[in-house]
Amino acid sequence: MNIKIGRDLLIKPLSNVSGIVEKRHALPILSNLLIEGKENILKFTATDLEVQISLHIQTQITENFSTTIAARKLFDITRALPDQSEMSIQIEENKVLVSAVKSKFNLQSLPPKDYPLMKKNETTDAEIELTQNQLRGLLKQVEFAMAQQDIRYYLNGLLFEIDGKKINIVGTDGHRLSFTSSSLKEANNKFQTIVPRKTVLELVKLLEENDESVSISLTSNQAVFAFSNIELISKVIDGKFPDYHRVIPQNHENSFQINRLELLSSMQRASILSNEKYRGIRMVIRANSLKLISSNSEQEKAEEEMEINYSGPSIDIGFNVTYLIDVLTNIQFEKLTLAFHDSSSSCLITIPNNNDYKYVVMPMRI
Repeated sequence: MNIKIGRDLLIKPLSNVSGIVEKRHALPILSNLLIEGKENILKFTATDLEVQISLHIQTQITENFSTTIAARKLFDITRALPDQSEMSIQIEENKVLVSAVKSKFNLQSLPPKDYPLMKKNETTDAEIELTQNQLRGLLKQVEFAMAQQDIRYYLNGLLFEIDGKKINIVGTDGHRLSFTSSSLKEANNKFQTIVPRKTVLELVKLLEENDESVSISLTSNQAVFAFSNIELISKVIDGKFPDYHRVIPQNHENSFQINRLELLSSMQRASILSNEKYRGIRMVIRANSLKLISSNSEQEKAEEEMEINYSGPSIDIGFNVTYLIDVLTNIQFEKLTLAFHDSSSSCLITIPNNNDYKYVVMPMRI
């Protein structure tokens, strides 16, 4: 069985599915891609048993076949070939021969019948549709607040909450919390599930900035995302997500609006001299003035001052500057509102005249 295919047609699908393949896995076949050809459709599948990505492209196929090939090697070979080159992929019983121009590669194959495919649930608890642009935007607003390898495993992902005609997505690592919300066309029963970190990061990579539809099916043990020529099936985290309503403050009456990019630039400059380990920054808020102050163990100090429209009580409060830079980098709005209660309470960051986004960061002693 021999397939001829343009290198440029193959590079993007291989890049998209290879991301989840583990280089060293207890099951050797999981380092491979499952490649299937049927009725002029070439389908690629990769899985790590937690998440599975399938992707198909159209090309000329004379007979049905299936095989498995080392994902990373096939991707590296394809990427290293000259642009616009024609590839020939010859499939034999336990080998795959790849050739193009004057290059030839002889790769081992494992039996496709042994490939451990994840099965899609037949029933769903919630089914919704968003555009790729919409879902990508929502994920970008919260994914940076997810925990990484936290012992509280339920924090290593995002809460997807369907509530009537709303979808709420929440991420927290215990030090900060990011909440975003969007309207849905159809009303749904209330349903919550936690989508794992790896799945979220893959989705952000795969989703494109267009208005094509994404179909999302959620159950108590699985999340399925289908868009363009891609289907992503993921296990979900079995755990109870914290009650985020209790974390988002309602009584922060001392607030001011500020230009996001100006504050980001000042934060980035002030952070240069912050302590490398604790990354602390002081925000000193006075009438019409915001000072950002950082220092380190070498007795070095940075100070930035900004004019703000503020007439409340003086507040002197410390934060991890990374948590503030993260939100200022990922929220694409011109103005933000920063609200405080006092010098020992959290900071609430919102968007003026918009209730769909909230970011809470806990203070730190400096």
